[in-house]
Amino acid sequence: MKLAIVILNWNGKELLKAFLPSVIKHSSNNEIYVVDNASTDSSVKFLELNYPHINCIQLKHNLGFAAGYNESLKQINADVYCLLNSDVEVTKNWLKPIIEAFRTNPNTAIIQPKILDYHNKNKFD
Repeated sequence: MKLAIVILNWNGKELLKAFLPSVIKHSSNNEIYVVDNASTDSSVKFLELNYPHINCIQLKHNLGFAAGYNESLKQINADVYCLLNSDVEVTKNWLKPIIEAFRTNPNTAIIQPKILDYHNKNKFD
C-alpha cells in the first residue's frame, strides 16, 4: 500500500522548522509532500535548502485549505493520502495503526486519529 503524507503550507516556514523533522523521522518508507499554497515567506527556499528530498508542490495561487489539497492530490499518486496539518508533531509508529486499519478493513475510506494537545500530552486537542 502506497501512502503519501501531504502537508499544506502557507507562510509556515517556522512550523515546518518545528514539526517537519518529526514527520521525516517517524514516517520512513512513505513519500512526504509539502504543498506550498503560494507562500510569500521563505518556506519553499527553506525546504530546498534543508530538505531537498521532500517533494514540494508549488501552487501558483493561494487556493485555500480545501482547494489547495484538492489541486495537489491530483498530482500525487498513492493508494492512501494522509492530510497532515503543518503544526502536528508525530511520534514513533504513528502510521502503523492507520495502515493496518486500511489493510484489514477494505471498506475504510477515512481515518481520524486522536490528537493530543502539544503543550499537555495528557489531554486531547
